[in-house]
Amino acid sequence: MDNTRLEQQLRFLIEVDKMKSVYRRTILIDKTRRESDAEHSWHFALMAMLLAEYTDPEKVNCERVIRMALVHDLIEIYAGDTFAYDIQGNQDKQQREAEAADRLFAMLPEDQGTELRALWEEFDAMETADAQYAAAIDRLQPFLNNYLTQGHTWGLGGVKSSTSLRADGFHPCGASGSLDGCGQDGSGEH
Repeated sequence: MDNTRLEQQLRFLIEVDKMKSVYRRTILIDKTRRESDAEHSWHFALMAMLLAEYTDPEKVNCERVIRMALVHDLIEIYAGDTFAYDIQGNQDKQQREAEAADRLFAMLPEDQGTELRALWEEFDAMETADAQYAAAIDRLQPFLNNYLTQGHTWGLGGVKSSTSLRADGFHPCGASGSLDGCGQDGSGEH
């Protein structure tokens, strides 16, 4: 057995335990506290698995999407979570995350570090069918929490439906900006 490899893997696993302490703006549906990155990633992976029947299995590999879900926010243990509508925070997000990825994935044996980094980069680029499905689920999960908490997170961030169309084209109320049940202000309240 290669003890060096095992030691690298264990150090990485211990390091990524920090995800449990990275808190997002999204609150839990029961409104008791903010959600951690680890909880978000778990919920994202579970949603990707359960909703896979709505994908084209010829184009989307759900196992890869679940793997993306598990690694997509690991870099936030160093880079921090950036609220999607934080204009200033998003200005240097790409640089912070790339530096975090360099640091984090280098902890692993080279083959695993390269594999996880590639999954993270593929997710971030959103060019493949797997990454596009993953990105859709990554956005659906906090949207559901926000909708079921009467727009709590959007309200704290001052986000309105009219200002929620992001640069990447995602609109929380659908492409038209009017999903049935999504209130006038995007909060879920009518």
